[in-house]
Amino acid sequence: MVLHKGLDNVYVAESSICYIDGENSKLFYRGYSVEDLAQRSTFEEVAFLLIYGWLPKREEFEGFVRTLRESYTPPQEVLAWLKTLPSQAHPMDVLRTAISMLSLYDRQGVDGGLEANRLRGLRVIGVTPTIIASFARIRRGVNPVEPKMDLPIASNFLYMLRGTEPDAFDASVMDKAMILHAEHEMNASTFSCIVTASTLSDMYSAITAGVATLKGPLHGGANEAALKYIQSVGSPEKAAEAVDRTLAAKQRIMGFGHRVYKNYDPRYMILKPLAKQLGERKGTLNLYLTAEAVERAAVERLSQHKLFPNVDFYSGLVFNALGIETDLFTPVFAMSRNAGWVAHVLEYLADNRLVRPKAYYTGKLNSPYVEMDRRGDKVEG
Repeated sequence: MVLHKGLDNVYVAESSICYIDGENSKLFYRGYSVEDLAQRSTFEEVAFLLIYGWLPKREEFEGFVRTLRESYTPPQEVLAWLKTLPSQAHPMDVLRTAISMLSLYDRQGVDGGLEANRLRGLRVIGVTPTIIASFARIRRGVNPVEPKMDLPIASNFLYMLRGTEPDAFDASVMDKAMILHAEHEMNASTFSCIVTASTLSDMYSAITAGVATLKGPLHGGANEAALKYIQSVGSPEKAAEAVDRTLAAKQRIMGFGHRVYKNYDPRYMILKPLAKQLGERKGTLNLYLTAEAVERAAVERLSQHKLFPNVDFYSGLVFNALGIETDLFTPVFAMSRNAGWVAHVLEYLADNRLVRPKAYYTGKLNSPYVEMDRRGDKVEG
């Protein structure tokens, strides 16, 4: 018997969606390098690629985008519910519950077929940015902004969050960040999605499971923690001392290390220059320089252990510079990862098998039952 705690290096499915070469800092979506997609594609096109398996022709792409935009506006009942929530509610709790609520207003009814679930998935991809932005505004005491049907998802999200359309640079950075967060093979939240889907539950249930799993700080939330750490350091000159103090206390440098990458995360290498450009444009360059100094000090001390910056180290700086509130970072992660979750669920359902692992039992057997009045402080078997 071999126990694979955490399922490290255990293959649970065959997949043609994503490939990670952790030794050589390579990430591919459906065979296309993430660098190429971030440079030349859009989030919508990448979502199509992940879900269908090929780059769309113009007519296919236009139909896909039309379906997404038809889903931008949530059911009125969901918007009304958002207005009843306490302002201190965790945005991931709000998103998890809202995604589940969408099933109550589903147009596909009880149809459990692949195409019905694909349409549900596209609906979730289209509506999630509106849910996140609407709650963010409601809790600030201002009215939600209705989505613009002629804007792409990334631009629309920033528009609904701010109330004004972003400039071309901000829109482009947001789009690239969403591409980089759209998919990452069989991680914890994706596995939750396919476990749920394997029972033949619906797409809303599967994505709700993904959101619930992503909420955990060991999966989502690391970019928020990384940003807070960099802000706490204060300035580039204090970086080396702060890193030494953190490591001496046996604490992690958030945004460093990855279960799969044993070298630099390729997504980090794309986000870092974007974080610098945003810092220069937004007047937050000192925060970027502090992050760079923390990175330099941490790499000097941790590279021998194959711990390098991951996507979370600079994504928090990017989202912060775009005006996104810190506790919205993980919902934005989910809004991007919807595309990968939907793709994996559909792929798994095409050759479904109920996920039913085993646990190696280490407890007792044949323990005698003791009547309640005769039990001591602890009943031993």
